[in-house]
Amino acid sequence: MKKFIAAGMGTCSPPKIRRAAARFFVFGDMSNNMIAKAAIDKRLADIVTPTIKDLGFELVRVRLLGGQKATLQIMVDRPDGGINVDELAEISVAVSAVLDVEDTILDAYHLEVSSPGIDRPLTRLKDFDAFEGYEVRLETDHLIDSQRRFKGVLAGIDGDEVLLNITEGTIGLRFDWLSDAKLVLTDDLIKEMLRQRKSAGVLNEDNFDEIETNSSEEEV
Repeated sequence: MKKFIAAGMGTCSPPKIRRAAARFFVFGDMSNNMIAKAAIDKRLADIVTPTIKDLGFELVRVRLLGGQKATLQIMVDRPDGGINVDELAEISVAVSAVLDVEDTILDAYHLEVSSPGIDRPLTRLKDFDAFEGYEVRLETDHLIDSQRRFKGVLAGIDGDEVLLNITEGTIGLRFDWLSDAKLVLTDDLIKEMLRQRKSAGVLNEDNFDEIETNSSEEEV
């Protein structure tokens, strides 16, 4: 029964603070696919992506999670942001049919199709450009200057680098170094996401009370 829910090891060179055009240097090859990490996730992404694209949407992330009954989580969005419950249901039905034909998951599982949410994960290079100016938490596969976790304000992208404003200045992290990235929930982010959804016609802002954020979230 499927369920629809709407809703590298080692050390790299330390980062250089960007005054003009700072660059990192990396030893070896580091690949990155935050949309689908595990081999089974990548296989499932290959299967469902054409169907999702044909419906006019984009795959943001896919994860097959274990447990007493496996759960397949598929996160989707419009290319310009904003997706409603009816569209998620439509995608769920279409994806479920494709997965039944391919029969990649042998055991019974739940299927969850959802939107990225406000404090969304960033999985594609273009996401870091689209959310320039917003706070983000990043994690890298390799140690960089003895750390893997970074928090700052996105400053866009430069080629294959994600630019991040931190206390010391602006640094550039190569996209294929990243293992995880997520927006930090702030008032500005909430307002922007509500604006996008209202503009896309998927949200009536009058139906919501004022939203307050929790400032006690753990720092990275």
